[in-house]
Amino acid sequence: VQLVESGGGLVQAGGSLRLSCAASGVTFDDYNRGWFRQAPGKEREGVSCISSIDGKTYYADSVRDRFTISSDSAKNTLYLQMNSLKPEDTAVYYCAADYLACPFLLGSGYAGSWGQGTQVTVSS
Repeated sequence: VQLVESGGGLVQAGGSLRLSCAASGVTFDDYNRGWFRQAPGKEREGVSCISSIDGKTYYADSVRDRFTISSDSAKNTLYLQMNSLKPEDTAVYYCAADYLACPFLLGSGYAGSWGQGTQVTVSS
């Protein structure tokens, strides 16, 4: 699965960004799809995931009610709408796809490769 993330940038606290993850070579909806992030000096963490089976969404506590994951089957693309951004959201954001169930995918269960990610910087 080849994934390309985009949409990051510099935004002030309280602002919004929408990240995109474009897939090629596969039908993206066949996989459980997740967003992850890695802040400087910290381990990569799971942010959000959407299930291929029922579309159920999962969120880390730190982003619930602020971030929304969605997908567009026609465009084979995954999105992450990020609202009310905080400086602590600053990180490189990555997407991934796997057959692992979302709770495992988000819980450091993913062992596949990563793309280049997209940088999100939130200023205070």
